[in-house]
Amino acid sequence: MGDIRRPRRGSLAFSPRKRAKSETPRISSWPTSTEPKLLGFAGYKAGMTHVMMIDDKPHSPTAGMMVSVPATVIEAPPLRVVAVRGYESTTHGYKAAGEVWASNLDDDLKRVVRVSEQGADIEGLRAKPLSDIRVIVATQPSKVSGVPKKKPELMEMGVGGADVSSKLEYAHGILGSSIPIADVFSEGELVDTIAITTGKGTQGPVKRWGTQMQKSKHSRTGKLRHIGTLGPWHPHYVRWTVPQLGQTGYHQRTEYNKRILKVGENGEDITPAGGFLHYGVVRNSYLLVQGSVPGPIKRLVCVRAPIRPKAIPEGAVDVRYVSVSSKQGV
Repeated sequence: MGDIRRPRRGSLAFSPRKRAKSETPRISSWPTSTEPKLLGFAGYKAGMTHVMMIDDKPHSPTAGMMVSVPATVIEAPPLRVVAVRGYESTTHGYKAAGEVWASNLDDDLKRVVRVSEQGADIEGLRAKPLSDIRVIVATQPSKVSGVPKKKPELMEMGVGGADVSSKLEYAHGILGSSIPIADVFSEGELVDTIAITTGKGTQGPVKRWGTQMQKSKHSRTGKLRHIGTLGPWHPHYVRWTVPQLGQTGYHQRTEYNKRILKVGENGEDITPAGGFLHYGVVRNSYLLVQGSVPGPIKRLVCVRAPIRPKAIPEGAVDVRYVSVSSKQGV
């Protein structure tokens, strides 16, 4: 009898599959850009709809024809730039060299962080040998009716620029101001979406890793959703590659090269009749992103400039129709 050979079940690329520390994604890599601008934004996932658009891919079988495309709505009120952070290069990577916080902080931000009024000034940051500049931004969930919270999320955003000095000057210029989504992204661009996926709690190896269920003849104890073996006799321990039960979902995941179909100011233009299920009405600026986005409804989604872009047609997308029919089955 020949040996049974087949690929293992489930990718080990994301191991260990443990719960994320926070619902706010942490982004460690940012693309390079010579244009002085923010390299990312954040919003709240409102739901999905579909649009009718002209397929502008030149080699597509439906090129020039109207096609139906699923799309995700991300409500994105303006972000407040609350601090500028400088990094210096060390033998162990980037290390924070100093921060400059804005003086006109909102009262809601005091729910998250306490900032000393004796903070460092911008001149002290300029005197240091910096290698990179980033800004700390705060969301404004109090403006979003679909998210019942007032406590803003703090996160770090990359800054584009020709060199460190230009990045620092741009970051200092926007310190304490609100940045709308239209100043960061435009229609037709590619973005990476980063969010914490839907949590599913503790699940067995069949759902968690996609292993095959045992046949009734193979498991006479009635345990059909167990793996057949924990491993060989030697090595005399259970290896980490063996699929077992554990935490499923609630992991940070990144989806690359999502195309922005539309950037709008009035959320009523894309809100379906009766509102989005479990979310409500979009009242702020929004992004319409092609395809799906990680996470459940109301989850914070970080949108980043593409770090591994691919070639796409230039210019805005010709969207002819956005479905606003009721999602409640009426």
